[in-house]
Amino acid sequence: MISGGIIDIDRRMKLFDSHCHLDDKAYRRDLNRVIGRARQAGVARMMTVGVNKKTAARAVALAESHAGIYAAVGFHPHDASQCSAATLDFMVTLAENPRVRAWGEIGLDFNRMYSPREDQEKWFIRQLQIAAQLKLPVIFHERDSNGRFLEILNTDFKNEGAGVVHCFSGTVPELKQYLNMGLYIGITGILTLRARGADLRDMISQIPANRMVVQTDAPYLTPAPEKYHTRRNEPAFVKFVLLKLAEVRNENPDQLAQTVWDNTNRLYQID
Repeated sequence: MISGGIIDIDRRMKLFDSHCHLDDKAYRRDLNRVIGRARQAGVARMMTVGVNKKTAARAVALAESHAGIYAAVGFHPHDASQCSAATLDFMVTLAENPRVRAWGEIGLDFNRMYSPREDQEKWFIRQLQIAAQLKLPVIFHERDSNGRFLEILNTDFKNEGAGVVHCFSGTVPELKQYLNMGLYIGITGILTLRARGADLRDMISQIPANRMVVQTDAPYLTPAPEKYHTRRNEPAFVKFVLLKLAEVRNENPDQLAQTVWDNTNRLYQID
């Protein structure tokens, strides 16, 4: 049903790639064509996410110059060592732009430790405070924090605008805690991968339909079947995430697409 109906479904679906990095150098030569392919695939809106001062500024510029593209600004845990009070003041100024609809991606990553733990935690907490003050939803990144991420959320996350756990790949207890906090769950192309996505597919039924969003994390995490043809992900491929999500949940793809579209616009406070 899915493989034979992609073209017909695409004509009806309206999709929102809730997390991508259009400023990445991977798109330097053909960004306009990448955006065009996304439009052809039914991706009417995209959230391009900054991870440091330079990429946040580029994300906002892209959002200003393309209809249907919105921006998020923030310091990724990998870049926390570059963060300072002055750079966060710069981010706050960027966030005054109406095209900025989220703060992120922020959080903790104790896997590769590109920034020291103390820097990650300090600036994560400070950014939670800023997002709450600005009433912006937060885009969260977590990897191998061994419970510390949730500890910080439980004590410092006071955001009425809620947020989304980007590229969720956690456990059932973590999922339940995120949902209890009012967070949305971001589903990427990992869902489509036979081995790596097995645990996620097992948990999908435990996520309420009104709390899911789909995302590519482009140019990373290319979903199947495109993974077997190209290493570079792009927003057009979010349709494969949605189609796999519908398959795993045994739901009508068109109806699920509408639900996810509504979820994403609600998350990012877009009319």
